[in-house]
Amino acid sequence: MTKNTPLTCPCQINPKDAATTLLSYKNCCQEFHDNIDNIDGIKADSAECLMRSRYSAFILVKPDYIIKTTLPAQQVFLDIESIKSWAKETDWAGLQIVTHTPKLGKRHAQVEFKAFYNTENGLQAHHELSTFVKINDKFASPTNERWYFLDPTVAMTVSQKQPCICGSGEKFKRCCGVYLL
Repeated sequence: MTKNTPLTCPCQINPKDAATTLLSYKNCCQEFHDNIDNIDGIKADSAECLMRSRYSAFILVKPDYIIKTTLPAQQVFLDIESIKSWAKETDWAGLQIVTHTPKLGKRHAQVEFKAFYNTENGLQAHHELSTFVKINDKFASPTNERWYFLDPTVAMTVSQKQPCICGSGEKFKRCCGVYLL
């Protein structure tokens, strides 16, 4: 284990709830971070799991992971340097999963969370309701599905009647558009 690799996984630390048993990074998010480029490798099995691994990636300044776990149609619009800068400049303090709605329709899920960080004025929280979509990986077997984050901050020009950006074959307005507009 390197000097910068934490013993406790960052996604396990919650300043509002002192859990007695915390998973190590090795037994939690590291396997996702280490296998992001392996198409048939280990993937998050739920939106909550992906949310936790993305939070840990921010803590550990892994902007490539953040980009690669965002919906592929949105990835080209992300700024890796901005992601890296925000991750480095923020004094992260912990994560609280408020709710996880594992099934919204056929392929979507939501995770409400609070990402805590320290400021001059004390502990603050970034409170967010994030949406995720599960899609087939076009480069792997047809049954190889993967969760992706739908980034509502990415400006895309998509009409309501166009095919959805997730590749589902449905109209955008009936699929991811419900959560992005």
